[in-house]
Amino acid sequence: MPSLNDKKILLGISGGIAAYKSALLLRELQRSGASVRVAMTQAAEAFVTPLTFQALCGERVYTQLLNADQEAAMNHIELARWADLVLVAPASADFMARLAHGMANDLLSTLCLASSAPIMLAPAMNQQMWLNQATQQNVLQLQQRGIGIWGPDDGLQACGEHGPGRMLEPDSLQRRVEAFFSPGPLHGIRLLITASPTREPIDPVRFIGNRSSGKMGFSLAGAFQQLGAEVCLISGPITLETPAGVERVDVETAVDMRQAVMDRIAECEIFIAVAAVADYRPVRVAGQKIKKSSDKLDLNLILNPDILAEVAGLDGRPFCVGFAAETEQLEIHAEAKRRAKGVDLIAANLVAAGRGGFETEENALLLLWEGGKVQFPLMNKSDLARQVAEQISQQYHEAVRNSEA
Repeated sequence: MPSLNDKKILLGISGGIAAYKSALLLRELQRSGASVRVAMTQAAEAFVTPLTFQALCGERVYTQLLNADQEAAMNHIELARWADLVLVAPASADFMARLAHGMANDLLSTLCLASSAPIMLAPAMNQQMWLNQATQQNVLQLQQRGIGIWGPDDGLQACGEHGPGRMLEPDSLQRRVEAFFSPGPLHGIRLLITASPTREPIDPVRFIGNRSSGKMGFSLAGAFQQLGAEVCLISGPITLETPAGVERVDVETAVDMRQAVMDRIAECEIFIAVAAVADYRPVRVAGQKIKKSSDKLDLNLILNPDILAEVAGLDGRPFCVGFAAETEQLEIHAEAKRRAKGVDLIAANLVAAGRGGFETEENALLLLWEGGKVQFPLMNKSDLARQVAEQISQQYHEAVRNSEA
């Protein structure tokens, strides 16, 4: 049976070049068994015609709030009541601003206010518009009202700029809709994940850090949430958007991260240590900026806590997954680390040039566990995170079955 069989989805389309992708999204939803009806803003009609969607879905496309013909066929209140889910893709900055402030000056915004169905928005806009403080405040306000934000993605945009603001691809949105209606294999499982680098201060302006971008950890947090897990993400200092539905705790140093983990670990069934935690920190932190006064500066460093090993050594510990970045002999070093730390599974990658990893959009991973392994080739981190999360979910459930046998 198709995964979205008998589900009724109202697809809203606001103005933006990404509107052409909405036709592909409609097809993806239909192939999954969903009944889809379409509502468009006037701005959306400047990019793609209602006739396109009418031909694809075989239904009238709704475009006007006060239209005698459309009101006679199905007024906006009835259309709002019909939907099991309202998905606006693309959701422009203007549409999100109007919805955040409760405006109902066109059909689509009125439908969103009149519907009791869950509402999900797939933002699409110029990267600077997305990063603008006004847009971010609107996003926060929408999320606080229970409206989901799916995306945006990061990459090359139609305007030629590069950054966050691309609408998620139709197949990714279709999978999110499926996950929304399905409890997922990790439904009810509490998962704690660390991500991003830590910063170990030397003085008020300098610190010891590393090149981790945090993208893999953030992508994994979102992927686990889509599998149904209750995800808490403990992040070092990084400017990445928190995945929808994920709780976020911000820390700076390794000691801070350890404390945040230990405060929450007893409540979790799975622990994923993706963060690139600094191995050492200065013994003393200067209270003022260290002045350049000689040709050499000596720093005394002390070992930071090994968060993963500490969690893996707890009585009644959760299922533990570690990450390892290596520059050579990947499998040998990763397996040695897995055994030394006593974790259930380790994910390892080479950070040599051309192999992905730090500060790139792509990555490749080798997963190792007792008696098994799987190699994931170089791919986009979002796609990789989804596949890795599914594999970890399988290994977790197998470990639970073995413990109950």
